[in-house]
Amino acid sequence: MYRRRLGVLFLVMVFFFGISFGIAAQEKQGGEQELEDMAVPMGIIVLEPDASITPKKAPVEFHHSKHFIYDCKTCHHKWEGNTHVVGCSASDCHDVLQSPKKPTKYLSYTETGIKYYKYAFHQMCVGCHKELKDNRKKLEMSLTVVKDQLPKTGPTGCIECHPKAEG
Repeated sequence: MYRRRLGVLFLVMVFFFGISFGIAAQEKQGGEQELEDMAVPMGIIVLEPDASITPKKAPVEFHHSKHFIYDCKTCHHKWEGNTHVVGCSASDCHDVLQSPKKPTKYLSYTETGIKYYKYAFHQMCVGCHKELKDNRKKLEMSLTVVKDQLPKTGPTGCIECHPKAEG
C-alpha cells in the first residue's frame, strides 16, 4: 500500500514537473525568438542622410555599444520597447529632409525645426555631449575627490564627428 501511494505521488510529481519544464521551455524558445528578431547593433553604425540628399560632410560613425550605459529610450524616444527600432528619418518624427530656417542660437530648434533629421541628431548627440562636458567641468571645478576616472564626454565639434575625407 505504501509503495502504491509512493508510486502515485512520484507519477503526479513527474507529471507536474514535466508540464512546468515544458512551459518553461516554450517560454524560453519564444524569448529566444524575440531576441533573434530584436538584434541590437554592437559595433559602429554609420549615420548618413537619405539617399536623395547629397551630403556636405562625411557620414558619422556612431559607436552604438559605447552608449549602452544609457536607457535606449533616451535616443529612441518613440520606441515602445517590444518592437523593432525604426530609423529617425523614417519614423514620422525627424523625417524632414530639407533644411528649415537656421536657429538663432546653436542647438535651439523650434518644434518644426527639430523634425529636420540633421537638427535632431545635432540636438541629441552634440547636446548630450556638451551637457556631459559641462557637468564634468563643474565636477572638476568643485575639487571633489572621485575614486573612478571620469567618463569621456564625446565629440562636440564638426570634424570630430565628420572627419575630412582622405585623398
